[in-house]
Amino acid sequence: MDKILIVGCQKAMGDVCIGCSRCLVAFNRRLGLFAKYQEAEVIGLLSCGGCPGAVIVTRLAQVKLWNAPMGEKPTVVHIAPCIGDHCPHADDIMTKIQVKSGVPVVLGTHPFAPSDIFR
Repeated sequence: MDKILIVGCQKAMGDVCIGCSRCLVAFNRRLGLFAKYQEAEVIGLLSCGGCPGAVIVTRLAQVKLWNAPMGEKPTVVHIAPCIGDHCPHADDIMTKIQVKSGVPVVLGTHPFAPSDIFR
C-alpha cells in the first residue's frame, strides 16, 4: 500500500487553502494524480517550511522522526499545486525532496484549479 505525503506551500496552506481540502478531497475520490492509486493512505500534509524552501529537508527528517514510533513512512511524495503551479522555488524544493527522500516525487495532486476565475 502506498503511503502518501503531500507537500504544499506554507503561505498558501496557512492563508489561502482552507484545510488543504482540495488535495484531500481529490485523494479521497481518487481524482487528479491520485487516480492511479488502488490502495493508498495519506500519512501527512507538510508545508515547505516557508520561502525559499530552505528547511524542507529538515521537515522531511521530522516526518521520519515523528512517524517512526508508528512504523509509518512515505512511499511517495506529492507536490501540491500551490507549489507546482505558483512557487518560484518549486524546482529547488522538488530537487531537494528527490535527492533526500529516496522515494518518488510526483508533481500535482488535485484537478480543481479554476481555469477562468471570473467566468
